[in-house]
Amino acid sequence: MGATTENSLVDRISRQGEEALGRLAEELAGSPIVTGAVTRVFEARERAVQVQEAALGALNIPSAADVERVTRRLRSVSQRLESIEDALDRVEDRLAKPAPAPAKRPAAKRSAAPAKGATAAKAKRAPAKRAAAS
Repeated sequence: MGATTENSLVDRISRQGEEALGRLAEELAGSPIVTGAVTRVFEARERAVQVQEAALGALNIPSAADVERVTRRLRSVSQRLESIEDALDRVEDRLAKPAPAPAKRPAAKRSAAPAKGATAAKAKRAPAKRAAAS
């Protein structure tokens, strides 16, 4: 027997096996007994999960769903904290930059003579200060 004959024999056996499995799967999927059994298995699994979660809850132990929910919440809080940190960094950067110097305004012109009454007011306060100092 040559290599080609062996390959064709293996291919033919493989093809026949696949066809037989396909027919068997179709028959099983169409069988009301099998579909009913599969349905009951999934229902039993769901009930077992519910009982397990109730038992864990009674023992005050978190279920996988509880842990997943807390994990999602923690990720959300972590992302919000990162955005707050970024905003704080931007504020710190702005505060670290030197403030621009205020624009200089021209000085008001003053007259050489003191305003009327200003000297008299100072003279009245001066004796009071001297008396308080003694």
